[in-house]
Amino acid sequence: MKRLEAPNLTAVPGVAHGFFGRDGGVSTGLYASLNCGPGSRDDSAAVAQNRARVAAALAPAAKLVSLAQIHSPFVHLVGSEWDTARYPQGDAMVTATPGLGLGILTADCAPVLFADAEAGVIGAAHAGWKGAFGGVVEATIAAMESLGATRDNIHAAIGPCISAANYEVGADFRARFVEADIANARFFTPGRPEHHHFALEDYVAARLEAADLASVAPLGVCTYPAENGFFSFRRATHAGETDYGREISAILLKL
Repeated sequence: MKRLEAPNLTAVPGVAHGFFGRDGGVSTGLYASLNCGPGSRDDSAAVAQNRARVAAALAPAAKLVSLAQIHSPFVHLVGSEWDTARYPQGDAMVTATPGLGLGILTADCAPVLFADAEAGVIGAAHAGWKGAFGGVVEATIAAMESLGATRDNIHAAIGPCISAANYEVGADFRARFVEADIANARFFTPGRPEHHHFALEDYVAARLEAADLASVAPLGVCTYPAENGFFSFRRATHAGETDYGREISAILLKL
């Protein structure tokens, strides 16, 4: 099972986390093998088994929770009463309950994991361009603060996501960002005529850094190259595949 960890979160006591790749599961075909996305057309039993493997990798008896992600800034407060069999809409979760693994599903978007060991509060956010632009990372931080976290104790890490080299967008996409803030122009480099390359990870990192957190750690791993071992929506689309799997990034407060 491929599992990446961020040095700043590894150093946080009482927390387990991982950015899991696509290897080490039971799914087959397009979904081989650690597909953790219930929203895919993969066999539901295989997805459930894959998710159980991830939960066990985080901690014995861990429960894994995730959402029906909709590219929004909506954050859920997760407690011990959470029904792990349901997937309400939203794109971020925070909790102060040990034993609950907050799982974010991606296939090019940026997963962001947060931890404040002093307060015993963690968070996880799905930051695609739309969610990041709409303020999902700031909303997650605010929700953590509502549970007692403080910004100068929050550590954040950005997991594998699509790199600028593989993320070409149209001129209208760039215009939306630049109209919101001229400083956003630095996240774009020229591509083909009327096209640009967008640095999603850099954009998410900049928004996190502007929040004055204790630390921000981008992993700098691109999901697009198949040899990197991750699912990629854009790669699947370019290959003409009919569906794609989702990798999971998760964080948990130890019991």
